[in-house]
Amino acid sequence: MSTQQRNSSSSHGKLIAVVIAAAVVIVLALLSAFVWPGWAMNKSASEEQKQQQTTSAKPQPTTPSIKAKELPQDATPLLKAMPDTVVNFARTEAAPSANWTSASPLEEYTLTYSTGNIAKDVTLVVAQWSGNDTAKTQYDTLVGALKGTDVASGDVKVSGNATGKYVVKANGDKGKTATAVWQNDTVVFQATGPKDSIQRFYSKFPL
Repeated sequence: MSTQQRNSSSSHGKLIAVVIAAAVVIVLALLSAFVWPGWAMNKSASEEQKQQQTTSAKPQPTTPSIKAKELPQDATPLLKAMPDTVVNFARTEAAPSANWTSASPLEEYTLTYSTGNIAKDVTLVVAQWSGNDTAKTQYDTLVGALKGTDVASGDVKVSGNATGKYVVKANGDKGKTATAVWQNDTVVFQATGPKDSIQRFYSKFPL
């Protein structure tokens, strides 16, 4: 074999060795990243978690981008007590309703509060009774009918005094929506909508 042939063979052998070594390094890198310590997966999960934390930490609007709908001129004191806005939700509808007629409320209304995005709307039913006991009975009935996962519960307090209770539950649709029910003396409220909307809405509702 000539010197040129030996050099060519040697170069070819070195090239093969380099390719094999590179392949081994790549395989080991993949194994170390995804199979053994799971570094790449952990990194991805960590980055996703950071993104979620960044999203959740994003400040929420505190004022509406839409105007609240005016109440009718003959609105009762109860209806007039309903706020025009709650954080960035504005009242867009308010009308008499009869969802709780069997409980004989003095008056009852259904209101819609919106951010301008219908997918985030909150529907609020409010009614008043002549006494605290009858309002409490309706509150207990509504709470007893709730299905889903507990989100929050506690006392409703006015000037430091307990005037009723509240319960918030994520509904049985994988927690996408939620319902908040609360009693304040002779008045009972039920708010229903997307879970995020309900959590912001009920906690800032002034009544």
